[in-house]
Amino acid sequence: MERKIIKTSDGSTTIQIVEWNEQYHSMHGAIQEAYHVFIKSGLSLFEKQSVNILEIGFGTGLNAIITSIESEKRNLKINYVGVEAYPVAEEEILQLNYLEQLNAIDYKDQFDKMHLSEWEKPCEISKTFDLTKQQKFFTAIKDENEYDLIYFDAFGARVQPELWTEAIFLIMYNALKENGVLVTYAAKGSVRRAMQTVGFSVERLPGPPGKREMLRATKILN
Repeated sequence: MERKIIKTSDGSTTIQIVEWNEQYHSMHGAIQEAYHVFIKSGLSLFEKQSVNILEIGFGTGLNAIITSIESEKRNLKINYVGVEAYPVAEEEILQLNYLEQLNAIDYKDQFDKMHLSEWEKPCEISKTFDLTKQQKFFTAIKDENEYDLIYFDAFGARVQPELWTEAIFLIMYNALKENGVLVTYAAKGSVRRAMQTVGFSVERLPGPPGKREMLRATKILN
């Protein structure tokens, strides 16, 4: 399928899959969405501790580099696992402008290391951020009680409805520790109901620019 690098409303770039009319990040602002959904609504719940994060859809590495930057600011030690079935090509990564838009050119070595590190092998990106990239389908995730936080950043249900089912959210539920949290940009009623069916306590939160709501799900054991 044809892929293009395009700019979003906040000036940051994303990748568009032309046939699907689907982007890796919000057209209303890739960086703004990442901060609102994954940092403000997810990572900010954790203070001065070690945090295990699973990202569903490693993609461009935007969420990972922002989280690495925040790990230093917040004095967090982060172990980050990014799952991606179809890694982004190096020539596409070179066209992304995240570091410039974030005023974070000093993090270029970290961003490069994230994309150049070997798949399936842990890599120390910085003193506060370790990364393991796993190339596999989300259905192949077998972890149990492993993660404090899940960034659920899969392509939307309009183009990949199979990624927003009870079966997938049961995998996510099992992967989280007790009181672990999943955050996603999605807000569809069918997604919320699928989360609730497998056991999540789900809350609607104000969405990022361009979206009225988003969802945050917590694994609360009875």
